[in-house]
Amino acid sequence: MNVLLLGSGGREHALAWCINKSEKLDKLYIAPGNPGTAEVGTNVDLSLSDFEEILDFIEDQEIDLTVVGPEKPLVDGIVDFLEQKGHKVFGPSKKAAQLEGSKKFAKEFMKKNRIPTADYETFTQDEYDEAFEYIKNRDEYPVVLKADGLAGGKGVFICETEEDVEQRLNQLKEDSKLSDAAETLVVEEFMKGEEASVFVLSDGQTAKVIHNAQDHKRIGEGDTGLNTGGMGAYCPAPVVTNEIRHRIEKEIVLPTISAMLLDDMPYKGILYCGLMITDKGPKVVEFNCRFGDPECQAVVPSLKTDLLELMEAAAKGELAGHEIELDNLYRCCVVIASEGYPKSYEAGKVIEGLNRISVDANVFHAGTVSKDGEILTDGGRVLSIVGAGETLQDAIKNTYAEVRKVTFENAYYRSDIGVKGLAHLDEE
Repeated sequence: MNVLLLGSGGREHALAWCINKSEKLDKLYIAPGNPGTAEVGTNVDLSLSDFEEILDFIEDQEIDLTVVGPEKPLVDGIVDFLEQKGHKVFGPSKKAAQLEGSKKFAKEFMKKNRIPTADYETFTQDEYDEAFEYIKNRDEYPVVLKADGLAGGKGVFICETEEDVEQRLNQLKEDSKLSDAAETLVVEEFMKGEEASVFVLSDGQTAKVIHNAQDHKRIGEGDTGLNTGGMGAYCPAPVVTNEIRHRIEKEIVLPTISAMLLDDMPYKGILYCGLMITDKGPKVVEFNCRFGDPECQAVVPSLKTDLLELMEAAAKGELAGHEIELDNLYRCCVVIASEGYPKSYEAGKVIEGLNRISVDANVFHAGTVSKDGEILTDGGRVLSIVGAGETLQDAIKNTYAEVRKVTFENAYYRSDIGVKGLAHLDEE
């Protein structure tokens, strides 16, 4: 098979690395890719917003399957566009991708189908004053503010005080990077519990849970500071017990896939279920229409089953006859970022030590660029380092041993990825 993978981040490097291991693969192209993906395939300079350019490449190179990594092309309808031209694509349709593309759509969908989630209200940007009064009158803190549309993981704010709410409402309205996504605002109750991510593979009718993980969104140690795209992850998450896993499938996964099918928007591809494990059971924080980043970097190395074979089966509606097998190791992923992220940061720093990474670990590129034979930083989240172990403690120890081998000026990473998981295991 000839495969085109769209994207350029750590998630796409991990997917490219995993797809490259498949015996079914002939040629792998990544658009636009990064220095890491260039090691496992061929990078091509395509714009993810130019669907006609992508179509021309698919037809010229006789691509058998296109895999869409990031959310924006999915929400913009690339699957519909390519399928109408007769090409197989791994990912949900524009309608189905609304589960991520619109928080309001997702909340209304969950309410209609009795899928457990937080209570909420929605307001247009013209109604922000009413939203502020609504929150003041409820007088229940923390409260969660969410921009309805895509905001690169930066459109969600947990507000502790009335002053905090006012500040964030103004930011959502005035920040040019957020205002379009925040034309509609979702105000949610704050759910107490522990977060977990569950990844589901679906062909529209059949759904199979791949794995679970726990992300670390906050920039600071102990889950403090600003939200980011994700500073690390580990899998599996001990908070997802066998009982919780069964409830997630019964109360969230199967009702979601069934309802999407009944609503004439069958869900194909990866469904990311961002969950809060509360004292009443699992509830949905958010749905995403693709693999999470950095959870993907921890999850896909755990697959013993051929990922490309699974993707092809999902795209063709033939997933029922396939099983998913994992290697049963724990994995920890630590993101090395540029100091200053998620705000302003400097790029162009020389990265050293990549050649010292153990063969038993993985390094996935995200914000990097190759120049004059050197790898330089070129983004906020620069690299993901993934280590494995028979126990979570070993996975964490092995990962940080690799992290310390990689250096660049003003590098930053959290040193507590996976600690919450250890606390659960200590309780057993």
